[in-house]
Amino acid sequence: MRLLAALVLLLLGSCTAAPGKTVLDVWAMGREGEVIGDLIPQFERENPGVTVRVQQLPFTAAHEKLLTGFVGDAMPDLAQLGNSWVPEFAALGALEPLDARVAATPAIPRGDYFPGIWDSNVIDGKLYGVPWYVDTRLLFYRRDLLTKAGFDHPPRDWAEWQRQMAAIKHLVGPSKYAVFLPLNEYEPLEILGLQSPHPMVTDGVRANFRSPGFRKALGFYLGLMQGGLAPVAANTEIASVWDEFDRGFFSFYITGPWQIGEFKRRLPADHQAEWMTAPMPGPDGPGVSNAGGSSLVVFKSSAKKDAAWKLVAYFSRPDVQVRFHDLTGDLPPRKSVWATPALANDPYAKAFGEQLTRVRATPKVPEWERIGDEIKIVGEKAARGQLTAEQASDELDKRADEILAKRRWMLSRGRS
Repeated sequence: MRLLAALVLLLLGSCTAAPGKTVLDVWAMGREGEVIGDLIPQFERENPGVTVRVQQLPFTAAHEKLLTGFVGDAMPDLAQLGNSWVPEFAALGALEPLDARVAATPAIPRGDYFPGIWDSNVIDGKLYGVPWYVDTRLLFYRRDLLTKAGFDHPPRDWAEWQRQMAAIKHLVGPSKYAVFLPLNEYEPLEILGLQSPHPMVTDGVRANFRSPGFRKALGFYLGLMQGGLAPVAANTEIASVWDEFDRGFFSFYITGPWQIGEFKRRLPADHQAEWMTAPMPGPDGPGVSNAGGSSLVVFKSSAKKDAAWKLVAYFSRPDVQVRFHDLTGDLPPRKSVWATPALANDPYAKAFGEQLTRVRATPKVPEWERIGDEIKIVGEKAARGQLTAEQASDELDKRADEILAKRRWMLSRGRS
């Protein structure tokens, strides 16, 4: 019994901080949640009065966990929050505005961050998060097939991209394609919509998918499938994206930086010289892409905001971001970190560094992920010939407007 009691006391002691110490609770997700613990010891050495307690969340459960924590008044002090979730939790009043803290922290210079990524954390003129790592999508392409089709550079606008795809299709024949746009992913169409001069949501309350800009983007997207340049298929209908890319089933693929490592691992060693990355082409020149990734937020309910901010500042330091990149492969949000050899000498990362100078936040409404699901559903119907492009944009506008109706009702009554 004495041994059991001693073990219980030992376990309890390991879960509590020493007297006088501040305990910070941090929630992190996915791979980032797995490796964040490797960064904590140095912070605790530099801040001996602070102990950091990390809870790792799977991405599939993180959103629900955060909402449950908010409703139950059980939020952590600090968390990793996807950029597309920031508007939702800002609207709930869960996040601490950070403008004053950034202004008082020279180590977090706004000018060193990619503007589009920084802007994704600004809601109604207030900053609610500091970018931790960035994510965007661009072209992975078969440069050997592009060369065989008669081109010595990746596409710089939609017209050139379409000419290149037509030439590749002619080269590879009727059983293969030029580009793959998975119907179970809404991001490719979202990115084309972001390239429009017209926002997909206006004033945060009205859908705008009937705009000429979005209709043009949707027409371009559907035209690739209707013209036989892209298969009408979802990811689940293809055995392996990497194998099909390797055998030339398609030559262009819109995806993100996590695929760099996958392509290096999954494509044969003697085929590594055959692929490359390139920024997104736009309607009339180099195009924008989506401003993704995760940011660090401090919760308004925290009683330890000063200590939490110290941790945000620590994670934002260039030397810590370099180590974080080494651990995860995630792309850093600070431009100065891109001068380090690990990124400056990586030919596949170069296009991402360029693309990050041209990224745009998705519409800053809490309902955007639900609207993204409707983009996927309606886009697939149109791709399979069940709706014309005009009918699809009208249907999407109607569905998105219905999702935003509650927000309009609340705002009309002066409620947050």
